[in-house]
Amino acid sequence: MGYREIHADWQANPEAFWMNAAGAIDWSAPPSRAFFDQGPAGEWFSDGMVNTCWNAIDRHVQAGHGDRLAVIHDSPMTGSVSRLTYAQLQDQVARLAGVLAAHGVGKGDRVIIYMPMIPEALQAMLACARIGAIHSVVFGGFAAHELAVRIDDAKPRAIIAASCGLEPGRVVAYKPLMDCAISQAKHKPDFTVVFQRPECQADMVEGRDLDWSTAVAGAAPVDCLPVEGNHPAYILYTSGTTGQPKGVVRHTAGHLVALAWSVPHIYGIGPGDVFWVASDVGWVVGHSYIVYGPLIAGATTVMFEGKPVGTPDAGTFWRVVADHKVKSFFTAPTAIRAVKREDPEGKLVAQYDLSSLQALFLAGERADPDTITWCEDRLNVPVIDHWWQTETGWAIAANPFGVELLPIKKGSPTLPMPGYDVQVLDEAGHPVAPGTLGAIAIRLPLPPGTLPTLWNAEDRLRKAYLDHFPGYYETGDAGYVDNDGYVYIMSRTDDVINVAGHRLSTGGMEEVLASHPAVAECAVIGVADPLKGQAPLGLLCLKKGAATEPAKVAAEVVAMVRDRIGPVAAFKTACVVDRLPKTRSGKILRATMAKIADGTEVKAPATIDDPAILEEIRVALAGVGYPRPS
Repeated sequence: MGYREIHADWQANPEAFWMNAAGAIDWSAPPSRAFFDQGPAGEWFSDGMVNTCWNAIDRHVQAGHGDRLAVIHDSPMTGSVSRLTYAQLQDQVARLAGVLAAHGVGKGDRVIIYMPMIPEALQAMLACARIGAIHSVVFGGFAAHELAVRIDDAKPRAIIAASCGLEPGRVVAYKPLMDCAISQAKHKPDFTVVFQRPECQADMVEGRDLDWSTAVAGAAPVDCLPVEGNHPAYILYTSGTTGQPKGVVRHTAGHLVALAWSVPHIYGIGPGDVFWVASDVGWVVGHSYIVYGPLIAGATTVMFEGKPVGTPDAGTFWRVVADHKVKSFFTAPTAIRAVKREDPEGKLVAQYDLSSLQALFLAGERADPDTITWCEDRLNVPVIDHWWQTETGWAIAANPFGVELLPIKKGSPTLPMPGYDVQVLDEAGHPVAPGTLGAIAIRLPLPPGTLPTLWNAEDRLRKAYLDHFPGYYETGDAGYVDNDGYVYIMSRTDDVINVAGHRLSTGGMEEVLASHPAVAECAVIGVADPLKGQAPLGLLCLKKGAATEPAKVAAEVVAMVRDRIGPVAAFKTACVVDRLPKTRSGKILRATMAKIADGTEVKAPATIDDPAILEEIRVALAGVGYPRPS
């Protein structure tokens, strides 16, 4: 059955489609139906009884696959590789769950996990799922204040942390940050579990802190506890416009069914295949496709503790693919652009045997056609863009590689997946014609695996996602759908700029800038303009070794935008910078740069990778006359 048949099958009877998909999961008690019209946006499989950890580990061991490789941990930071089979993983997770249970953690209790990319982070998540505890992973190394905010919102009974994380050239001590966060927070956890890494031994607080290794070694393993289908599996905080993070909730059963469907159909991954997602467990991508998705499928997941460049070079990605015989590889376009900037000709690619690789998947930022072409030319496999959000948990639009490879249109994440009725709306909520830029919304109900609510913030959910376009989920993204139904995500809605009454996408301009042979990465922001309301401003990072003068490149991209988009874009200014400010997940902080250009006071966002970069941007913008004198 091809994509069109699968999509038609869903459209004809969504209830039957998802009940059939639910057959891929082991249930303690099957649901009576798929969709329940309850809660702000509906719920899936609410009355079924199920356990995530059972479906990710125990059922594979029970089926005789305990010797199959479950996890490969590859750390250029420590120069080590370790492996866990499903049986070994089951033992470690069941014992850690036993530690939590023995200290009073039970169904519905929250546990914050604050760890780097090590197998113990994955084990901590699964141990919570095993006993029905609700985990909330906070990106390792997050500032103490931000961790404290999440402690006060989630009110965890326990925190599981590592003593440190490793960055190129430095050790980041996590334990002092956790201690500081606990002291700042109004809510105090009952206890913590600390995994001591040899690179940094943490000081322990007597009576509160447990040593991971000692506790797990002496723990009695516990069995999986079935929970209701609408029991929260986890809370994942995403940045909020008010500065107060939003706790996206994921229900257990819908999460399981969505991942069980998407891993084989979208990524082409089945039992025994090696799947590598170069992300972090602190992000939704890590939850869905480093931890849960591959294990539910009975595959082998790669956990990577390193960077695309500098650990040790821009060939690290290709080395990992070759060493571990990776079948499908998933990373962010910004990571590929970093590799391309360091190795523009792709010479390092040729040093590795990539014959196992069947597809490269990109998501997290818009994948510009130039980046896709660069990968295609060097990897000789399909390079597949797909689009989704923390809120959805899995792809809204994708190319279903595991079913059939649809024609690729560069700049588009292809077609909507089953369950997503994607519409492009004008400001009044009316559908617009194909090819017309508008707000992208999804007709309710959303499919299984998407957010049913925000943690203790149902009103905020309605205001943020449901109220603007009644009957729809507002994605916050702007774009269009072409005559073939292909979706194009051009920018965040906030990044659509109004130049003298013309609504223009910054993504379209970035596409032009990225096509310049000397440009490795770019961003276009809208800045205040007294005549036109807003004007576009380009920021460019050049490829390593680019011989062209920065001023010449800036002038050339201005001419290119005028030629390809037209004078209506009013694109007159571009400046070269050494790097762009990004979140730890690789998203470029366009709105922050726009505020700097407009002279607005800027506080470094909690998610920023390196706050020092904002001063570099301020200096670069001053060099081209921003902020303008009032």
